[in-house]
Amino acid sequence: MKPEFRIGQGWDVHRFGAERALLLGGVEVPCERGGLEGHSDADVLTHALASALLGSVALGDLGKHFPDTDPRWRNASSLDLLRQVLRLVRDAGYRLVNCDCTVIAQEPRLAPHMTAMRQSLAETLAVEPERISIKATTAEGLGALGRVEGIAAQAVVLVTRS
Repeated sequence: MKPEFRIGQGWDVHRFGAERALLLGGVEVPCERGGLEGHSDADVLTHALASALLGSVALGDLGKHFPDTDPRWRNASSLDLLRQVLRLVRDAGYRLVNCDCTVIAQEPRLAPHMTAMRQSLAETLAVEPERISIKATTAEGLGALGRVEGIAAQAVVLVTRS
């Protein structure tokens, strides 16, 4: 049987304003503005990646699996949600080949945290860090992201039949 490949893309955005730590890729990133608002821990990078994985095997979106109306997911660890998504992808007969993620944030500066974020996501997904790409960019001062009202992330994944 020839290998079957599928792609998925995900995107997420959360506003600043929570009285908690800023988490990106499961890593606490120092930020004067505090953390991001959201029902779970609001880790936009992990949410975008989980969304891309769900999309790659046509399993819907994060809200379908972890609705914000369900108190079980209140302050949930996004890495735990990603583990559950990975289980769904594997149950569908697929495995992650690689992912490419971009965080859009005017601040804080993310370069010092990229290696830790890659390692965190690689461990969570049980793959080598070389399969995880994370880049950061700014919004060049434009719009809500440029005014530092929040952070967004996007992800693309490639999966193949196990």
